[in-house]
Amino acid sequence: MSALNELSSLARRRGAATPTRKGDARAAALFLLPWFLGLALITAGPLVASAYLSFTDYNLLQAPSFVGLENFSRMLEDTRLHQSLAVTLVYVAVSVPLQLAAALGLALLLDRGMRGLAFYRSAFYLPSLMGGSVAIALLWRQVFGKEGLVNLVLGWFGIEGQGWVSHPDYALGTLILLQVWMFGAPMVIFLAGLRQIPDMYYEAASLDGASRVRQFASVTIPLLTPIIFFNLVLQVINSFQSFTQAYVVSGGTGGPADSTLFYTLYLYQEGFRNLNMGYASAMAWLLLAIIAGLTAVNFFASKYWVFYSD
Repeated sequence: MSALNELSSLARRRGAATPTRKGDARAAALFLLPWFLGLALITAGPLVASAYLSFTDYNLLQAPSFVGLENFSRMLEDTRLHQSLAVTLVYVAVSVPLQLAAALGLALLLDRGMRGLAFYRSAFYLPSLMGGSVAIALLWRQVFGKEGLVNLVLGWFGIEGQGWVSHPDYALGTLILLQVWMFGAPMVIFLAGLRQIPDMYYEAASLDGASRVRQFASVTIPLLTPIIFFNLVLQVINSFQSFTQAYVVSGGTGGPADSTLFYTLYLYQEGFRNLNMGYASAMAWLLLAIIAGLTAVNFFASKYWVFYSD
């Protein structure tokens, strides 16, 4: 009988706890509701809509009409799209390695334990917060303009400057410099990675007679490869999505001579200036495919050069 009483008491306790569990489940669902609404209305909904619109002719003023693969076949003959892809690829291929090199170099400098480290870390991180803003892009256009600061400094040395942002051969280079200048975010990540490398590896290398350069090449870089890989993937994705700098510096045209016509800028022109929203949606999916493909290649290649200590 005592065993039956204990089982009966346990059942009553469990039954009493059931409403509490139901209440917790309702509370959890209530707190998760904003996230699910955001996923449906801000992410999943527009994603499905753009996938549908990529197969239509849609000008924002009339109902979309289905055209099949016409938007995608048009890309094969669109010379401005090819130009925008070429400009974007050059921008990514040049700016990302330079940005990561600058970030790693400053992280190594800050890792030496200088005084006022918190101040310098914040100061170097500031460009990453401000670099993508309209204000900084406007300032950049002034600095590299005909009467800008760069030409003023060159004039001190007797060098005649020019309008860097208005010359087809140099306009893209000014945007690359702006992207490199925004090295703060990868620098902070590199600095955190450097702090995780145990000192015993450097001590052992020093006892073996390895110089600082040798220690950097044989200890720092191999142990930092996961951080390098993470920053590489992140910055490649961010660089492909760059828009504000090119829009502001070129006045929204991608000029001069389409030398700063980023892919995202051309997508904006087609969607909101020419009202070819169906074609712009197809371009967006092409951009997604390019970024996904390059990310997959990076992950595949990582097994040949990324070292995980565990």
